[in-house]
Amino acid sequence: MKRIAKEVNINWGIRVPEVRVIDSEGKQVGILPLKEAMKIAEEQGLDLVEVAPNSQPPVCRIMNYGKYKYQQSKRIQEARKHQTIIQVKEVKVRPRTEEHDFQFKLRHVKRFLSEGNKVKISMLFRGREIAHPEFGRELLNRFLEEVKDLIVLEQAPRLEGRNMVMILAPKP
Repeated sequence: MKRIAKEVNINWGIRVPEVRVIDSEGKQVGILPLKEAMKIAEEQGLDLVEVAPNSQPPVCRIMNYGKYKYQQSKRIQEARKHQTIIQVKEVKVRPRTEEHDFQFKLRHVKRFLSEGNKVKISMLFRGREIAHPEFGRELLNRFLEEVKDLIVLEQAPRLEGRNMVMILAPKP
């Protein structure tokens, strides 16, 4: 399990002589010596938690630290549940790819886009095929035509050494 973003000082772990105290209802008590603030927290059966250590004097809040930590972990867990991870899926083709293979690869591209992933279509030129990059560009443009209503073109077909690369992203 991931730890809470930052460790906070609680109770006697606070190492300053004076603190600005906020009570459990959120009302400001004022600037008090640490011993007095600790006494108030102990009387209520709660913890003194440093919430803003960089201010002058540091701000401390009287609260149930265990409950606070639990709520923080739940908030982080909830945020993680709602976050989506976009992956870049790669489909490799050759300039002389036949029709059936093209349709097969096209189905993969459509599936990846419908799942919300980006798609990188790589065209590998071998041997003398590099002398005719227009064949590769033609095939990549065909991919574009087939999925134009599903995508946003993130990177147009570009020759990088012996590869021609195009990146497609799903429409939002």
